[in-house]
Parts: sequence; structure tokens; C-alpha cells
Amino acid sequence: MTSTKDATVVLEAVGLTKHFPVRRTLRDLVRRTHHAVHAVDDVHLTLKRGRVVALVGESGSGKSTVARLLAQLYPRTGGDIRLHGESTRVRSGRQFRGYAGRVQMIFQDPFASLNPVHTIRYHLTRALRIHHNDGGDLEAALRELLTRVSLTPPERYLDKFPHELSGGQRQRVAIARALGARPEALLADEPVSMLDVSIRLGVLNLLRDLKERLDLAILYITHDIASARYFADETLVMYAGRMVEGGDSETVTQTPAHPYTRLLIDSAPDPDRLTGDVDPLSNGVSSRVFRRGSAQADRGNGEPPSLIRPPSGCRFHPRCPAAMPRCSTDLPVPLEIGDVPGHWAACWLYEGTAG
Repeated sequence: MTSTKDATVVLEAVGLTKHFPVRRTLRDLVRRTHHAVHAVDDVHLTLKRGRVVALVGESGSGKSTVARLLAQLYPRTGGDIRLHGESTRVRSGRQFRGYAGRVQMIFQDPFASLNPVHTIRYHLTRALRIHHNDGGDLEAALRELLTRVSLTPPERYLDKFPHELSGGQRQRVAIARALGARPEALLADEPVSMLDVSIRLGVLNLLRDLKERLDLAILYITHDIASARYFADETLVMYAGRMVEGGDSETVTQTPAHPYTRLLIDSAPDPDRLTGDVDPLSNGVSSRVFRRGSAQADRGNGEPPSLIRPPSGCRFHPRCPAAMPRCSTDLPVPLEIGDVPGHWAACWLYEGTAG
């Protein structure tokens, strides 16, 4: 059972929006037109102590942009970011250091996020000193950080350079560096996608252990919906800059409601599905349109839309096997699904079926 402390909200995104301006061409200058990439539109999410929220979607859906907005590495176009209920906007280096001491980011590529000309000692020492967390005994603090991420004995790693470590060890160092700030929230941007399959589970188990021991709030960004089910308490699905489905991870992955979520799951390797023994999409509204061999199923193929001129209505409708005329004109609103509290989908298929 989740305690009151565990349920404390640490970080919130409310209507978070980010549009990147596009460099104007001569034609744009003559016509006085302005274009922008609609990378993130109206995103809402809540990170709570001791819980993991997974943000799932294909490449280009805006997942990493959401993480960078929450880390305040990008200025937001609209919406709000609230830390413990208070609106925050970083405007100076001092404000950023204070914010970064509470919200830390773990990047996808551990080799790119560590300076190759400096030792592990340098990276961790810098984190501890910037945030004034060495406790007066730097060597003890360094050993504690490496022990916490299961790099033992610490003396074996402190004076090594990043290239002398394996990918998994480098990512553990990156996690240790983030912990040097003693954060309340971790934003993990595909932290295992660059690692060998054999060591991904170890890193996810490490993050889970840290979440439980340090009562951390974690945003886990991934394109692998199976790992979201394993690791996260709640899963949010994102497509072309917008949230399309959300709920507890078991429900979203086992009884997906939105056509895009269904196609994500259908694209994952599944031996049972290949033999025809199991139909993973045999539940809910319009599951018949996803059966292999149907003419409509071909609409699930193709590329995500241009975010410079995103489709009107539902952004998934050009690829959706269950698209209706309304989907191309009206932006769908989040609708509750079935009897599971908190499960919702932004899809007109479920209008009038909530509750």
C-alpha cells in the first residue's frame, strides 16, 4: 500500500507546450510567414515520490523534449512546470543550480554524457561540490556514490576514464553523478536503450532499488512498452507531440484502448502471436480492425506526420485503422475507459462509453 509520503507530488507538467521555430526561407520572408515544429502540445503528467511514470512512444513523438522541458534545459512555449505545487521558471544560473539539485536528468548515451578526458573521480567530485553534498569527507562521499550504484570496490573505478568502462558501468556512473545532487526526481531518457540486452535488466533493477530506498520520483522514457510494464507504475503513451492514452502500466499494456497503443504492442515481438495462438488485441472497441490480413490494417503502416504542419483533429487519424470522419476535424479529448480508475484514451471511439 502506498503511504501518504510516497504519494506526495514532486513535479507536475500542466499543459506543457514546446514549439521550435523553423529557419525562414526567402519565400517565407516575402510572404511574411512563420513556421514552427509542434514538438510538444498540451502535455499533462505528475511525478510522485516512490513511483515511476513511463512515457512511451516511437522516435520523434516528443518524449525526450518533455524530459528536457521538465529539466528546464529548454524554455517552454506554454504551460506550467510545478515543483511541489509552485510554478517554476529558471531564469539564471543560480536558479538552475537550485532546480537541478532537486530534478536531475539521466541521458540516453552514457559515453556522450561523460567527458572522455576526465576521470570518474572528477565527474562525481564536480557533482558533489556544485551541490555542496560532500559532507566534509569527499573520499567517503565518492565511495558511497559508487557503492550505491553497485560499482564495487569503489577504488577500482574512481581513477578510470569513461572509455575504460563498459556501457553498463558508464551508465551507472551517470546515475551516481545524478545522485550526487541528492535529487527528489530523476528524468531517465531511455537509460538502457544504448546498452546490451544482457545488462539492461540490471540497470532497471538498480533504478527501481534507488526509487524505493531514496523515495525518488522517476520519469522513465522509452520506446519499449514491454519494459514500461515491467518497471513503471503508470504508463503514458505519446504520439506526434500529444498524449493519447494513460493509466496504470498493467492496464495500458494488457488492455490497450487507443489504436496507436494497440499498434505499438502489435509491433513488439511475440512468439505466441507469430504462431497464431494468441490475439493480443482481442479486447475492447474495434479490435477487429487490427486483425492481420484486413484491408484496414494497412493504414497502421507509414511514418508519423510532419510536426511543422500537423494533421487537424487527431494526429493519428492518417494512419489509424479505425479512423472516422470526425477524427480528421475534431481534436479528441481524454475519455475514461471501462471500470479501471485512471485509465483514459484521447480517442473518439470511446465517446459515450465511459463508466
